[in-house]
Amino acid sequence: MRVGTPPILAFAALDAALDIWDLVSMTDVRAKSLELGDRFIAGIEAQCEMLTLATPRDHEKRGSQVSFRFEHGYAAMQALIENGVVGDFRAPDIMRFGFTPLFIDEDDVDEAIAIIAEVMRGALWDNPRFQKRSKVT
Repeated sequence: MRVGTPPILAFAALDAALDIWDLVSMTDVRAKSLELGDRFIAGIEAQCEMLTLATPRDHEKRGSQVSFRFEHGYAAMQALIENGVVGDFRAPDIMRFGFTPLFIDEDDVDEAIAIIAEVMRGALWDNPRFQKRSKVT
């Protein structure tokens, strides 16, 4: 609304990015998202007993995000981000991870589980640089 001429190159890139939606159904995307979330939950619960599931297990009550509680969730999320697993933190203790099946697959989930397990078991989050809070996680 601020300019009279739309950014044609940006629109062309957006149009190309949206073409994928012509090839998939939302039912399939939702099913895959839940499958990836279930895989993530099982892997984290098997390897990270210090994390407590905050997300409903029931598919009817769960979106495409999975959250775990951890007393030092902010610091842990900072350590995870530094190690290539990007999620976000919600006060007071929620670590939240999203599952977008058009962009990630089972291998990505397994790799994230392994990194999270390494950070949590090694208490890599217990480093002073991860304790300093920023305005954005």
